[in-house]
Amino acid sequence: MGFLDILLGRSKPAAPDLDRLFGLPSAAVTLQAAAGFTPTGTGAVCFATVEGAAFAEAHREVRDLLDADTGRTGSPVELTRDEYGYSWLVSHRAPDDLPSLVSDLHAVNTTLESTGFGPQLLCSVVAFEDGGKRRLGLVYLYKRGTFYPFVPLAGEGERRDNALELQVKAALAGDLRIEQDLARWFPIWGAPGL
Repeated sequence: MGFLDILLGRSKPAAPDLDRLFGLPSAAVTLQAAAGFTPTGTGAVCFATVEGAAFAEAHREVRDLLDADTGRTGSPVELTRDEYGYSWLVSHRAPDDLPSLVSDLHAVNTTLESTGFGPQLLCSVVAFEDGGKRRLGLVYLYKRGTFYPFVPLAGEGERRDNALELQVKAALAGDLRIEQDLARWFPIWGAPGL
């Protein structure tokens, strides 16, 4: 950032730091202690829908990378589209294997970024639930390098539990870089696992 930027009040946006995803396992311990939420084993990377051979090749690279890493066969990452036109690469792991799920999400983001699809990346989300089957997503905003909680209310259309989101924000402030601008806590209706 230059002198003119400082004078004009411009700020440089935070660069994506995918390594922040690796803070999720320790944040999960705090989340369980503070609010009773545990991982479901589902995580996803959201991006603006792209088509063509280049994306098909990137998707194949992600599958091959995760197959080699895990020894899994079949499709370790499934591609879905939501009703809003966004694409999701979804990974499923055992609920108690959050570090592997986070590694999957990191690999997906890194592969898409390195193959030229970084500008299309929007967010990553890891799903949690409590004993009452309420769902919560910890969302990583790719372009901001920050996290926020998203808690949709079950069976009530597109409504969310703002009070619980603020409670989770306070609980995780020491574990994750939380997005301070609440206007950027975008609802991710229909996200896989939520």
